[in-house]
Amino acid sequence: MGTRRKGRELAVQAVYQIELTGEYQPDRIAYLWEDSGASLEARQFAAELVQGVLSHQKEIDRLIAETAEHWRLERIAAVDLAILRVATYELLSAERPPAAVVINEAIEIGKRYSSERAAEFLNGVLDQIAERLGVKEGEADQQEDEHG
Repeated sequence: MGTRRKGRELAVQAVYQIELTGEYQPDRIAYLWEDSGASLEARQFAAELVQGVLSHQKEIDRLIAETAEHWRLERIAAVDLAILRVATYELLSAERPPAAVVINEAIEIGKRYSSERAAEFLNGVLDQIAERLGVKEGEADQQEDEHG
């Protein structure tokens, strides 16, 4: 598994934990990450993602709510919401990888931590968010960022 994928998974786990507990507990998250055996680079990337989600959560949640038709945030499974938040932050980020990579990574993480059906939901919502943000690329522009 690539460093960035592992970082995304760690970030999703942290955002999930924050959602369930209702508070950001850096010590508990640091312990979770240390116990994961992830590289320092993956943990640093995860920390950037978590801080970005926390710093932009209102905007992120607004985008998710506007594009997840017929779904209030409270009705979205906590793990799916965590995946959507991390991926949406990446789509908003100035240093984001191509939108297709962000969406594909979210789908793969969803398949691992949620369900096959969640993958369709995640894809639909994130595709609409990318389009709304004007960051959706054409097929020729897609590339992987798994080399890190």
